[in-house]
Amino acid sequence: MRFMGKVWRLLVGVKDGLVLLFMLLFFGLLYAALTAKPYAGSVREGALLLDLSGTIAEQPETVAPFDALTGSSAAKQHRLRNLIHGLKAAATDDRIKAVALDLDAFMGGGQTAVANVADAIDEVRRAGKPVVAYATGYTDDGYQLAAHASEVWLNPLGAVLIAGPGGSNLYYKGLLDKIGVTANVYRAGTYKAAVEPYTRNDMSPESREANEALAASLWESWQQDVRQARPKAQLAPYISAPVRRIAEARGDMAQAALRAGLVDKLGDRSAFEARMAELAGAENEAVPGSFRHTALDAWTAANPAGDSYGEIGVLTVAGTIVDGEAELGTAGAETVTEALMKGLERGNLKALVVRVDSPGGSTLASERIRRAVLAAKAKGLPVVISMGSVAASGGYWIAMAGDRIFAEPSTITGSIGVFGVLPSFEGTLEKLGVGADGVKTTPLSGEPDLLNGISPQVSQLLQMGVESTYVRFLRLVSDARKMPVQRVNQIAQGRVWAGGTARQLGLVDQFGSLDDAIAEAARRANLDPGDTSVAYLEKEPDFWEQWFTAAQSGEAEPEARDVFSRIAMQPRQLLMRAFADAQAIAAGPAIQARCLECPSPAAASPAQERSLTRILWSLLGA
Repeated sequence: MRFMGKVWRLLVGVKDGLVLLFMLLFFGLLYAALTAKPYAGSVREGALLLDLSGTIAEQPETVAPFDALTGSSAAKQHRLRNLIHGLKAAATDDRIKAVALDLDAFMGGGQTAVANVADAIDEVRRAGKPVVAYATGYTDDGYQLAAHASEVWLNPLGAVLIAGPGGSNLYYKGLLDKIGVTANVYRAGTYKAAVEPYTRNDMSPESREANEALAASLWESWQQDVRQARPKAQLAPYISAPVRRIAEARGDMAQAALRAGLVDKLGDRSAFEARMAELAGAENEAVPGSFRHTALDAWTAANPAGDSYGEIGVLTVAGTIVDGEAELGTAGAETVTEALMKGLERGNLKALVVRVDSPGGSTLASERIRRAVLAAKAKGLPVVISMGSVAASGGYWIAMAGDRIFAEPSTITGSIGVFGVLPSFEGTLEKLGVGADGVKTTPLSGEPDLLNGISPQVSQLLQMGVESTYVRFLRLVSDARKMPVQRVNQIAQGRVWAGGTARQLGLVDQFGSLDDAIAEAARRANLDPGDTSVAYLEKEPDFWEQWFTAAQSGEAEPEARDVFSRIAMQPRQLLMRAFADAQAIAAGPAIQARCLECPSPAAASPAQERSLTRILWSLLGA
């Protein structure tokens, strides 16, 4: 009877736990439903309100149900193609009288992505419609967008601070030595700097040379774009001597930006909204500053980009390339391949565009996707590659399946190199007074031995594997780009190039956006570029994913909107990325074609923040 009593109490505990779980789920769903902002059918005459709180992403990450229910979702990610298509639709729709560009909580995006949105803003202005930008503070990405507006507003308590590319990276060699961890590094490519944080305490001369050249090229592209968009802005004097310029304005940063022609008006949000009411009409005369508008989500729902049965398929490879399946925002080889196969099964595709916005990752996964694209090519489909903000290493590997490669001057590409990192803990065990021993039947028994150290034979095998993969990479590029292997090796070596230089080197064919690549694919398929539809081939979210995405408010914003608080957030973002990179190397495949030094515009995810918190607490002994 005593045993049965224990069983009964266990069953009651399980029942109570399930009831509590379902209650939490029910109230979470109820809260999400009550706070969701329905937008279907809400398009009306007035302004198009582009509230770009968050970041711009090629392919937004799937919203995790737990994060949505607990309100811990990361900053909202705005899909790049929706922004571009929405702005172009606004240019020709008579209901839209103006565009309100709210950049107050904008956290950036890749330089190429920002430039693409800026081009779409120019199209709205060419249609004779005003675009008014507002922010409390502008940094590089936000100001690049604002410069294309017809009016740039700045809060009187705000500032414009342009830093340009550059900054510090973390190096862990000293830390690893202190805790006795040996980073066993295998690499091919003089400039493959992804492994340097684990082997050095500073940047190598080769890495510095490559990074300085890349930063200079990106910086020149940014300045050229802003100068063309806003000729009256005194960029060079303001950027080169911001302290002097601000001092001349008696410390008034907003006034200094106004005097330098960087902004047109100083005013708070209510003044900005009053200006929009003048342009688009007042929403409610009794409410100061309210103006008639259509929200971005509503506009996107009414003007979707793409057609499920389009003749031009666009396959997106976004994020780190990994083996197997993955959620949106990460390029799982099987997920991407399955999306392509489903598109081919429909039987109506005439051409394929592969949109690559990835720093690479697994070499096996990259080859899996490349092979799938070649299978589509074997069916007679022309294949055109469109590079986004980053198409490097494994991303460039996939690009070798294309007939023609489009990139932008600010695209980060190349990084033709391979590496592997395996940590071993023989030093750590020695510090702790712990031994490790065993027996072997072959030279490979128990290898790689991460406790006693990797044997010389296995290290040699791993290095041979890296070098073999690198040689294969060189041959892929040689065959695809019609270039001698020796020449490819000279410009490869893991070095990262900006799109402008990559075009001069023959790594890409021409400059152009995704729309340009789609038009080229249509021409190669003997279709009229102006009369073709596009089908975006990617994993379709299930019901729950769609529901959570629609229900989330997407309003996780920066803790503050002034530029100094934004700048203060950068060290935290750097720390988040460093831990994410370390985790990717430790948990990823032994051999990778990945560009860890490529810039990452995305904010840290809640999962990364929770992971970092756990690590810090463990270090503190909590």
